[in-house]
Amino acid sequence: MTTATTPSATDLFAQALRYENRADPYPHYAQMLRHPVARMDDGSWLISGYQEIRQLLHDPRSSADRLDPQNKAPKAARSLLLQDPPRHDQLRRVVTQEFIPRIMGMRDHLGELVARLLDAHTGTGPGQLDVVADLAYPLPVTVICELLGVPREDEPLFGSLARRLTRGLDPVDTQTEEELRELDAARGELIDYLEGLIAQRRTSPGDDLLSGLMFHQDPDQVMDPIQLRVTLGLLLIAGHETTVNLIANGTLALLRNPDVLARLRTDPDLATPLVEEVLRYDPPVQMSGRSALADIDIAGTTIPKGSRIRLMLAAGNRDANRFADPDLFVPDRRDNAHLGFGGGIHYCIGATLARAEAQIALAAIARRLQSPRLVTDPPPYRENAILRGPEHLVVAFERLTPDGAPAA
Repeated sequence: MTTATTPSATDLFAQALRYENRADPYPHYAQMLRHPVARMDDGSWLISGYQEIRQLLHDPRSSADRLDPQNKAPKAARSLLLQDPPRHDQLRRVVTQEFIPRIMGMRDHLGELVARLLDAHTGTGPGQLDVVADLAYPLPVTVICELLGVPREDEPLFGSLARRLTRGLDPVDTQTEEELRELDAARGELIDYLEGLIAQRRTSPGDDLLSGLMFHQDPDQVMDPIQLRVTLGLLLIAGHETTVNLIANGTLALLRNPDVLARLRTDPDLATPLVEEVLRYDPPVQMSGRSALADIDIAGTTIPKGSRIRLMLAAGNRDANRFADPDLFVPDRRDNAHLGFGGGIHYCIGATLARAEAQIALAAIARRLQSPRLVTDPPPYRENAILRGPEHLVVAFERLTPDGAPAA
């Protein structure tokens, strides 16, 4: 007779990262939640409980400067995501002042972009579309290019760079030597590309976000050349990568829950709480990291100063101590204070834009695709574990109705 052993935190984390579990890492997250604060073999800490994650996201002793030995860039050359106050607050203030006014009042334009992308598939009979390639990717890419003033024809270049660079967000021991070499090469290519854009704006400024960051109204807050380049790279890549997953994961949830799809088809206002539930139920960013600047007492345990901390956001979103029936997709869930956009001072700057893009895209999918169904379930997933989403999401439909046609 054999006795089953309980997997260690190290084993569970490794299982959650394995590609063969990419389509459904949630059973491994559920096991993590049995011990919401757990020490791993390498001395880092695995945090899976909702309340514990929230506490650390808001604790100033929990640093975003993660003491990552793989990050060789000096602090001055790191993005605001990897900065602590006061430098983080200075950079975020400038970005917010330039970014937020430019996204206000964009909903009509977003609706036009979604309509244009779907119109390419209208016809009289059955058809197929890849939600990722045909909608979830080109929508946020077009928007961020317009906002930043980046030529849309450059998308193949920075799109390739984005895929290589986001793979670098995953733990280094999950990447091959070839991927690590590609990561270094991609960083160099991105620097060259961004410096070219900046040089162009220096002589020919416009009314775009890049020009706004370069010629900020407060000369005391103007970024230095290195930080400008780093911030531009962050906005260009983060400005679309996570939204791709949000729209794709939302479409997948709708097609797996046809009753919810039917509700959204006749009640487009449902899109607002529904997107919040997607962010809880299947978030585009699965985990984040911090480091302890001092000893931190949490859940009866002390995380020692200097420890690396892994915040399992997607596990916290399925914590039964916080959410009733956490494994059910409830489109109008109340009190849905999820962790999908992180929390604390590093709460996602682009949350408002990402929400709007996803709400409009998912409502249009529900309204316009007649009898949609997944061609492959589960779909193939991207390699990334942290930015998790389908590589492709092919949907067959009986008909794609013209925009403005009444819901069937």
